[in-house]
Amino acid sequence: MPVMDTLRPVEMTVQAELTVPIATAQVVQFTMADPSNCIMQKRSGYWLDLCLTPRPINTRACYRDHWGPHRFERVGDMFLVPPGEAFHVKGDGAGVQSSIICELRGDAINQWLGSDIDWNDRRLEASLDISSNTVRHLLRRLAEEARNPGLGSAMLVECIAGQLAIELGRYCEAVVDAPCSGGLAAWRLRLIDERLREVREPPTLTELAALCNISVRQLTRGFRASRGCSIGEYVVQSRIESAKRLLDRDESVKSIAYSIGFSSTSSFSYAFRRATGLTPRQFRQRVLQRMRH
Repeated sequence: MPVMDTLRPVEMTVQAELTVPIATAQVVQFTMADPSNCIMQKRSGYWLDLCLTPRPINTRACYRDHWGPHRFERVGDMFLVPPGEAFHVKGDGAGVQSSIICELRGDAINQWLGSDIDWNDRRLEASLDISSNTVRHLLRRLAEEARNPGLGSAMLVECIAGQLAIELGRYCEAVVDAPCSGGLAAWRLRLIDERLREVREPPTLTELAALCNISVRQLTRGFRASRGCSIGEYVVQSRIESAKRLLDRDESVKSIAYSIGFSSTSSFSYAFRRATGLTPRQFRQRVLQRMRH
């Protein structure tokens, strides 16, 4: 099960469950007193969710480690969260919603598929609205078995989990690595992300445009169409995400500030607090507290 960092209360009740070596299937009820806003933190398995009742109005999600804070894409009735991803989900409605959830062990699935899936931007976006009727049928069969287990339930669940792994692998293979309408090609977005992951001064628009072999105007317009935010906002968020990773280590706040291009510790602390609501030291203390627990 994922760790829930809940920003608004969401109560989760497991109504039925079946567990086998490579997967756990659960029928779950979510109760939301207010519009939902929560983060599913990193896990080691694939999290596959099919809603059995309508999702809250305008449910949308963001892959926090890949997208800017303003990019939230629509969530369909069936979605998949890959292993190790922080998944921020929001909805505008309150009430009760039920899902069949299947958590597939990542190492077992990758072994079956023969390799790790390359979770590029297009696949991450496609994962939020899985359109495979075969996967939908298999999950509904899991829900029936979890609610009413019978002879050979464990073997049946293992067989269905294996089918799900194969169908999801095929689904991901079929996702074309192409640009969104009016957006940048996926290879250009990858170049930008790779540059932003480097721990040094942030790039200029001119540098990124040259890297992508396009004009600054094409870069800014195409990037907003692809990511739903300005490239400046995205660069700021990327610096903050880099700072969060570095704060997990023993480096001083001062050295982290300079390593990611801030001119002073105070300017870094101001930007970090504005983005997260915490100072760098408070964030580090919270990380240490979580590790102890």
